[in-house]
Amino acid sequence: MDNLKEILAGCRRKERQSQEKLYRQFYPVLFALCRNFFEDKHEIVTAINNGMMKVFKNLDQYDATKGEFFNWMYTTVRNAALTLLRDKKTQHFDYDEIKENMFFEAKENPFQELEYDDIEVYMSQLPMATRRVSSLFYLDGFSVKEIAEALNISEGTVKWHLSESRSRLKIIFEKSI
Repeated sequence: MDNLKEILAGCRRKERQSQEKLYRQFYPVLFALCRNFFEDKHEIVTAINNGMMKVFKNLDQYDATKGEFFNWMYTTVRNAALTLLRDKKTQHFDYDEIKENMFFEAKENPFQELEYDDIEVYMSQLPMATRRVSSLFYLDGFSVKEIAEALNISEGTVKWHLSESRSRLKIIFEKSI
């Protein structure tokens, strides 16, 4: 694998080979990220491509003193996926609006003790809407309010999906023991 600094330098010079190397190097993890938001492979790849175009276009904005390149790129692609999700004009979310007074108790992160590959397997067993919310909350650290705004749903619905994910994951975890 080529040195990341060399690849980034080539990307800054707009060299297609360097851009392709960067894309291929991080494609698997970005695919896993976008699969949390979309079921259709075409939509997953579209989200990755939109995000990577923003990475290439805004590469000069990356500041190594503020953090790792991977984190910056991951955030850029995740935000592009959320934008795609939000901007789809015919998008239908399978969310049922939940009353604000429904009970929600924030417990510990059910993924805390798991390896990444295990998390991916368990998350794939959740319904798509619940998977989106859970991924943003548990894996990306978004607040309930931020998720509600990003997905254009009520905070009560976000809380319900988090509760639902814990209930479903408990059953899944018990079966795997």
